[in-house]
Amino acid sequence: MLETLTNQLDFQSKALVLRAERQRVLASNIANADTPGYAARDMDFASNLRAATGEFTGGSGQRLPMTASSGSAIGSVGGMPTIGLATGDLGRGGFMPVSTVGRLPGGSGAGELGYAVQTQPSMDGNSVDLDRERATFADNAVHYEATLRFINGQAKTLLTAIQGQ
Repeated sequence: MLETLTNQLDFQSKALVLRAERQRVLASNIANADTPGYAARDMDFASNLRAATGEFTGGSGQRLPMTASSGSAIGSVGGMPTIGLATGDLGRGGFMPVSTVGRLPGGSGAGELGYAVQTQPSMDGNSVDLDRERATFADNAVHYEATLRFINGQAKTLLTAIQGQ
């Protein structure tokens, strides 16, 4: 019973950490909009969340447990989990991983970020589409706040149940 309750909170907390990391990456893209040669970055949230929860779907569509290995994409920095980008097809947001990838912060080699597909070429080689980055930033902020409110609601519900009110 307790495991069921904590699993739901654990899932939401991992989603919150991933949303915060994506927000940091998007903020970096916006800050470097005028930097010559800067390549916009993003992470595949859905793949990272599947990796964080330790599950993925096989070809049959059923969920299979993921086992951690020494080369696992799941790591931690300062007690907070860091999740790597799972390479795959072009995602809904128009971002794709490439062979030259960066690492998520922390220095542990915990994960990878993908480069954004350039939609508007620029003379200075900068691939940041400021309108798209701002829209993605706002969308991610709304999802972050919704996840945080969900966690707060669950905590209040548990507290009410424990107190017997």
